[in-house]
Amino acid sequence: MIALLSAAVAAIGPGPWNQALADLIADKGHQLTCVDGNARRLGALMEQLPKVLPSRRDIESGRIMIGAASDLTEKQRQALFDTLMAFRPWRKGPFNLFGIPVDTEWRSDLKWTRIVPHLAPLQGRRILDVGSSCGYYLMRMAAAAPQLALGLEPYPPFFCQYVLLQRWLQWPQVHCLPLKLEELPPMDGYFDTIFHMGVLYHQRSPHDALKQLAALLRPGGELVLETLVLDGEQDLALCPRDRYAKMRNVFFLPTVPCLEAWLVKAGFEDIRCVDRSWTTIAEQGPTPWVNTESLPDFLDADDPTRTVEGYQAPLRAAFIARRR
Repeated sequence: MIALLSAAVAAIGPGPWNQALADLIADKGHQLTCVDGNARRLGALMEQLPKVLPSRRDIESGRIMIGAASDLTEKQRQALFDTLMAFRPWRKGPFNLFGIPVDTEWRSDLKWTRIVPHLAPLQGRRILDVGSSCGYYLMRMAAAAPQLALGLEPYPPFFCQYVLLQRWLQWPQVHCLPLKLEELPPMDGYFDTIFHMGVLYHQRSPHDALKQLAALLRPGGELVLETLVLDGEQDLALCPRDRYAKMRNVFFLPTVPCLEAWLVKAGFEDIRCVDRSWTTIAEQGPTPWVNTESLPDFLDADDPTRTVEGYQAPLRAAFIARRR
């Protein structure tokens, strides 16, 4: 893990952030390898896997393919299956790993298909993906040959999933750091494109988060923002009293016009809402690769248009905006 973190810092390149980032990564690396119990457990499991190079890598299709069944012996494949199950829950995907289909909770390929026609070309760009989980979207971005695709994933089990996948993919332009957005040192104007998907409703201060995203983008850079929204055309936002869809840390669900106003105040222009989609079980649902509750558990059994708390069921919207 330390080598991957060092490679990520090197790929970012020189700048006034170098020392702060190096110190932060040294501390995070120590936590992952010496302190965090989940990271230590998962890291030990990775070390027990056979050192095998995949015979194929396909990151352009919806189900990312790494290796083939014939790359492993039956004993090795069973060991890999057991290890992958120990890495649950797998949230974003799907994947096929050496002939093992990993059906993740989210069909992330569906969201990618809805968003990608609206993106500025990613070739040669420096990209940031906030809340990258196992790195599924980073891998899809890599197919467009960016200069850098950098993920931020602070939750150790999901970061370890990225480490596991990257040991086989080894894409030199793809990197991930175990950081929250607010932990990232100032890198004003560094990125050409920022993806911020499924994160904003977890922010206590969405305006501060949007302002930081604007600062990280170069003038004219593109923000790809996807979040839960409230249905309606008024300028207002829902602030759940306790939980929303059983999630403790949901703070604000704005309407589309309200979020557009937030973006303007944060320094964005040319704002477009390119998609609005109700979340269905076809996109989010329980599978053997998820050992937690999923969408059916979050909705009212008698009225699936409402959450178990009585709020509107999940509606997600995607926005493209340009930094002024």
